[in-house]
Amino acid sequence: MASQQPALSILVREPDGFTVWPGPPYPPGSNPPQKLPKTACSATTFSSDGSRLLVTVASTSATVYDCSSLSVIRSFDLPGLTAAALSPTGSYLQTFQKSSSPQVKNVTVWHVDTATALYQHYQKNLSKATWPMVQFSADESVACRMQTNEMQFFDTKDFTKGIVHKVRFPSIAAMQLASDPGSHVAGFVPEAKGVPASVQIFSCDKDAQNQVVARRSFFRCSTVQFHWNKGSTGLLIVSQADVDKTNQSYYGETKLHYLTTDRAFEGIVPLKKEGPVHDVRWSSSGSEFAVVYGFMPAKATIFNKKCNPLHELGEGPYNTIRWNPKGRFIVIAGFGNLPGDMAFWDYAEKKLVGKTKAEWSVISEWSPDGRHFMTATTAPRLQIDNGIKIFDHNGSLQFKKMFENKLYQADWKPEAPERFDDIAELTTSLSNIKIEDTKKQGSRQGSKSAQTSSKAPVTIGAKPAGAYRPPQSKHTAALQDKLFGGLAPTGSVSSVQPAFISFCCMPFLALCTTNQPLKWNRPEMSKTALRNKKRREKQKEKKAGEGSSADDS
Repeated sequence: MASQQPALSILVREPDGFTVWPGPPYPPGSNPPQKLPKTACSATTFSSDGSRLLVTVASTSATVYDCSSLSVIRSFDLPGLTAAALSPTGSYLQTFQKSSSPQVKNVTVWHVDTATALYQHYQKNLSKATWPMVQFSADESVACRMQTNEMQFFDTKDFTKGIVHKVRFPSIAAMQLASDPGSHVAGFVPEAKGVPASVQIFSCDKDAQNQVVARRSFFRCSTVQFHWNKGSTGLLIVSQADVDKTNQSYYGETKLHYLTTDRAFEGIVPLKKEGPVHDVRWSSSGSEFAVVYGFMPAKATIFNKKCNPLHELGEGPYNTIRWNPKGRFIVIAGFGNLPGDMAFWDYAEKKLVGKTKAEWSVISEWSPDGRHFMTATTAPRLQIDNGIKIFDHNGSLQFKKMFENKLYQADWKPEAPERFDDIAELTTSLSNIKIEDTKKQGSRQGSKSAQTSSKAPVTIGAKPAGAYRPPQSKHTAALQDKLFGGLAPTGSVSSVQPAFISFCCMPFLALCTTNQPLKWNRPEMSKTALRNKKRREKQKEKKAGEGSSADDS
């Protein structure tokens, strides 16, 4: 069964081009081999299913690779190319080119295998809210785009038909199609002239497209982030306002809202701590979601689909959460302007399995098999100390590589998690191996010790030889506990010379062991000090006498 599992791959892009590494583990002290020679490019991205790879050269061309053989499927010469995107299975390619006039259609949907332009139209500006222009479901059965005051739907079997359905949505500013399955679509209208912002969910079914499935309105909102779950039954909405009217945050105000397509829940997620929403992620099953929120130290909580808290992951300097594709392990971390602390949790056992650090990380993601966690420091966010680190599922560092030049990108090749064995099978097999090895080693050591004991002569009443210790050194352990709280300092007390301990630490040792006040030998006072002391005592007596006479009168 292990032979049927797909091989892991990592895409690495540097200033002189990109290459593909095989996945871990790697031999100690060696560089990963290259599955593909370095190829010049300006951007690379995988399709969602990992079957194809898009490589673009700015203002020149776009090339689509087959990920299984790393061979070129199709290359497109596109002068003035600004942006490009692959559909989830890599069947379609969208491109945006610079255009001098509205008469020139600069957005094109291509069929990759035939290099045929299926649909074209003019788009003036390019932004994150409007790109990619056409959104696809995971199986590419549904495709739609946002236009002024409406959402438009295509027939994916025949793009030449153009727009086949429309949903009227006045003032729409952003939309997000549910991916797996593509049964619903959400749209956002920002706050304007005293009218609250709103998010509405519509069905993608032609017969019910104009009916609102769920709706949520809220004030103090300028932008939103949509997070659909697997199954397309729940939508998490992170609303953000540019200005925090409470003046508690420089970065504005954020809230987390939750909508379900069956209208079982429509409202705000009950978070137990004030502050921003740093990150939110759905589990692979789509039945739970995890949130990192609140002012530092931030809090991490897991909720179910009914928005009830299930488990607390504690507090700390965290702003990132990553749920592994198998749904068993969770990483909460603090990247960006935080020191890089990471905590690895076993959600199945509800316990913390490891802690470590990955300073200055920009990119972080689980491998498709859920056994490895990769962090990377990349440019242009950070221009120095660029590198890649790969950790085990319990936080132990497996691999580290630093780059002399800049590192622009490091991504796992996507794979379906169902194609890999569960992590429990691996950990069980490893634990059995370790136990067996331990028993073998123990039996060997036992036999050796028995042989040694039978041969060695027995001496009664002999004391083990050792270095001389003065009598006062027996209090060293108690002194260490009192002064350092049971934690040994950089140079432990036991490593310090006994004479130094007796000279410097015995007064403190006497205090700790006898609980008696210390008597220090102070130097004699000078004549001037004695004279001043007598003067202060006389003034105190005089004031005390005046006070008593006033009471008598």
